[in-house]
Amino acid sequence: MKVAIVHYWLVNMRGGEKVLEALLDMFPQADIYTHVYDSSAVSEKIRSHNVYTTKINKLPFARKLYQKYMPLMPDALKELDLSKYDIIISSESGPAKGVVPNPDAFHICYCHSPMRYLWDMYHEYFNSASFPVRFFMKRLVPSLRVWDVMSANLVDCFVANSHYVAKRINRYYNRQAEIVYPPVAVERYINIPRNVQDYYLFFGQLVGYKRADIAIKACISAGKKLIVVGDGSSKQQQRYKKNNLITFTGRISDEEIKTYLSGAKALLFPGVEDFGIIPVEANAAGCPVIAYRKGGALDSIKENVTGIFFDEQTPEALAEAISRFEALPSDQFADRTLFTNHVQQFTLESFKTKIQTIIDQRQRR
Repeated sequence: MKVAIVHYWLVNMRGGEKVLEALLDMFPQADIYTHVYDSSAVSEKIRSHNVYTTKINKLPFARKLYQKYMPLMPDALKELDLSKYDIIISSESGPAKGVVPNPDAFHICYCHSPMRYLWDMYHEYFNSASFPVRFFMKRLVPSLRVWDVMSANLVDCFVANSHYVAKRINRYYNRQAEIVYPPVAVERYINIPRNVQDYYLFFGQLVGYKRADIAIKACISAGKKLIVVGDGSSKQQQRYKKNNLITFTGRISDEEIKTYLSGAKALLFPGVEDFGIIPVEANAAGCPVIAYRKGGALDSIKENVTGIFFDEQTPEALAEAISRFEALPSDQFADRTLFTNHVQQFTLESFKTKIQTIIDQRQRR
């Protein structure tokens, strides 16, 4: 079977690229197609495959400005000749699924997210954009939405990385999706011993949908120590730097991440993400999560077993959840076996098995 994997762009190594690596494990002879390719920014596993690019890769400063070229990507996809492939797997959160397969091929789309700047986060992107960008968004987004919906007809099977994404696929494309959680390297964290200290933990940038501001304000109002891990706005750091409850670490090593997860009372997760790998990693390390009850966190956290939820995306609601968390019995989240059993559904082997089952079922039809 000849396999092609179409990935939106290859300019870094994040969750989507980890899914791509898992697919390459399954199909070691697969060819990769993408809009923009920076070989220095991806893993050796990806570089070892044939990587073909669309015409977007030849545009000026494409490796940095690739998202600015998004309106040109649907047309670029149409020029890809995938007629020789039996299986096409599109990895979608930017334009990728709009390739044209041959009539006998099976096209499976692993959807990390329908394009958020076209759909549910359009107004957020629009309001934060400069005037020239808003000018073009008003004129280009309607036609891009039409293309996005029409290109869904070229997909035989949608696979979503969470129930949250599956609902959006159904809303925007009127298609049902299988649920296959992305692979998480839980084995890195399962054997980390717990050594709980007097602090909470937040991973992520200080601006945007991750909502670090909610975690920071909640901990200040509750008088709790918070360690903020990850890159972020220097202005935001300066605003809270004088408060001795909040510590900013910036980017840290994998070993330091393990240390912080080992010692944290809980991970705070106030944002809305399509899936959310960090809560799974925290749970693998035996660290409970206090999360906003929306998005992929509903899949990755088991309520009252590996974490708790709060229902309003505000500092006050999170502060109340922290108080509720601390009022629980001391052994509420002490059974490490429950955490380990829970995260088994997010392993690499689980991902491979479910994807292979979907393909096998299709081939038997």
